Amino acid sequence: MKKISGSCLCGAVQYSSDVEEPLLTAICHCQNCQRQTGTAFSIIVGVPEDSIHFEEDETLKEYLDQGKSGKAVRRKFCRNCGSPILSLVENSPGLGIIKAGTLHDPSWLKPTIEFWCSTAQPWLEISNDLIKYDENPT
Repeated sequence: MKKISGSCLCGAVQYSSDVEEPLLTAICHCQNCQRQTGTAFSIIVGVPEDSIHFEEDETLKEYLDQGKSGKAVRRKFCRNCGSPILSLVENSPGLGIIKAGTLHDPSWLKPTIEFWCSTAQPWLEISNDLIKYDENPT
């Protein structure tokens, strides 16, 4: 099994990435990620978009969201169970943002950065060792 591989809750969406190591592992506290995940934040894994392969692409549905910049955020999820799988952000062309909760084995993850700390829940404390940005890094 590849290190970066996963599936949705019902198993209809199966994916993998050709890369051995992600470009980034991060925690996003933006309100849209909070709404999409139904919790306080989203843990994400960034890989080159063209390195991601899906077994059944037609199982994915897309919601066209909008970031604070006004640019598109294409949120892809399983049309059967609703699991969020991947985001493609117009401001970061070529980057595929995988929702880490869908990985077959997320035990190796160690986020190094936090985005959108300005909208983080005040009751949540995460390691001070992480690089923190109030919004997106520039």
